[in-house]
Amino acid sequence: MAKRMTLIRGGRVLDIRGHAAPKADILIHDDTIAKIGRPGMAVPPEAKVIDARNRLLHPGLINGHTHSHGNLAKGMGDRLTLELLLTAGPWMSGNRTLEDKYLSSLIGAAEMVLKGCTAAYDLAVEFPMPSVDGLQAIGQAYVDVGMRAVLAPMVADTTFFEAIPGLMDRLPPGLRRDVERFRLAPYKSSVGRMRKALQTWKLGGKGVSLAVAPTIPHHCSREFLLACLRLSKDYNTGLHTHVAESKVQVIAGYHLYGSTLTAYMDSLGFVGPNFTVAHGVWLDRDDMKRLGDKGASVSHNPGSNMRLGNGLADMRGMLDARVNVGIGTDGASCSDNQNMYENLRLASMVSKVQGADWQRWITTEEVLEAATVGSARALGLGDRIGRLEKGYKADIVFLDLEQVNWIPCNDPTNQIVHTEDGTGVHSVMIGGRMVVENRKLLTVDVADLVRKAEKSRERLEKANKPARALYGKLEKIVGTFCPGLAKQPLHIDRFGGAHYHYDHQATRSHTH
Repeated sequence: MAKRMTLIRGGRVLDIRGHAAPKADILIHDDTIAKIGRPGMAVPPEAKVIDARNRLLHPGLINGHTHSHGNLAKGMGDRLTLELLLTAGPWMSGNRTLEDKYLSSLIGAAEMVLKGCTAAYDLAVEFPMPSVDGLQAIGQAYVDVGMRAVLAPMVADTTFFEAIPGLMDRLPPGLRRDVERFRLAPYKSSVGRMRKALQTWKLGGKGVSLAVAPTIPHHCSREFLLACLRLSKDYNTGLHTHVAESKVQVIAGYHLYGSTLTAYMDSLGFVGPNFTVAHGVWLDRDDMKRLGDKGASVSHNPGSNMRLGNGLADMRGMLDARVNVGIGTDGASCSDNQNMYENLRLASMVSKVQGADWQRWITTEEVLEAATVGSARALGLGDRIGRLEKGYKADIVFLDLEQVNWIPCNDPTNQIVHTEDGTGVHSVMIGGRMVVENRKLLTVDVADLVRKAEKSRERLEKANKPARALYGKLEKIVGTFCPGLAKQPLHIDRFGGAHYHYDHQATRSHTH
């Protein structure tokens, strides 16, 4: 069969490290870049030609960490800590039908591609455990938009209230009975569902693969974690989990395991090239060295980290420890949008407010490489996407150099990170196929999506009204107990290990 050939003519191709964008032509065979050459290079007459004059071409951005279930919950909360967000889960994400799961994923994928993102690591949740049909529906939404994804069902066998040391004991008997209704499935049931999904998965050839995501280590029994690890090895998938996102997580780790969560996961055999830590705000130097020495990744989500009050992750420390760093948005229920450009800018800014030593600030090329090459490696796709080079998939974003963000174009690398906000995206190609053209999403009827999403929103608002009322009762207890726990002495040494002493009395004093 003859290869489908496409020529992108006359665009300016980004050189991230060179801070330049020389004019060049790109020849694509089917879904893969075959050649990048000088403007006007000769090509076969049957090649389809795309005029890219006044366009800056850069590799599709890759979202290293998001949650598709969050898209139907965007804007539902304001002053939320991570622990309050987890408490709000039944209100924000409860009672989802198969159609709701598909719509939520479709909304997020549509937003991402319209804002220059071509692939994502999606940790989707289903209650009380993942389902084969649910995962297929979520994955199909990415296929329908035309976007790549690694879909990792987010699983646990311990409820949030059981996972936080001492929290369940602080609940009055009535509330304790209420939260018992949200008990998760036994771990063997969840593992069985994931195994069946991996065995029967049909979307791998369409750009959507599966991974394994025990949600937070201390929300999973040791037996469950080891079962997830075995499942990952059996099917050669990625492993992705939230580690050291909040100080409460760190303290819970010390209380339960006598070590950091990273050290605990390493002791179980998790840490390696297929392992991705989400957030890593509270990683100490020993954690970073452990991750870097074993080829693991961290998805840095600066917008969510600040939105939930978790702090500022040390990206420079991670890079110094040879950790592979990607960039992510996190879910729309706690980061409000799926705009990777916003998180590029925030990743740069976060490094600049952590100290006056400007030579340790993250450079724009480091940020942009994290959001392309780094995230690609975290997704297990580092040899296929993340670069505009021969042999890589043709995932290309066309920025409009006549749009106000680019008047004038002084330094393309700096301006993608510090100036672009998504409004300059003119077109997006994924695997040699135009998914967005002249700012229009070609693969989805957006007006129809609006109608269906509104019907879903109205139904979920009614169905989750009792869960919202329950959140109102739990908010004060969780909102005082967890900050009290977080006030325990914990010294994170960026140049050494962490030191912690758990004080039961101090925790009680902050909850009464």
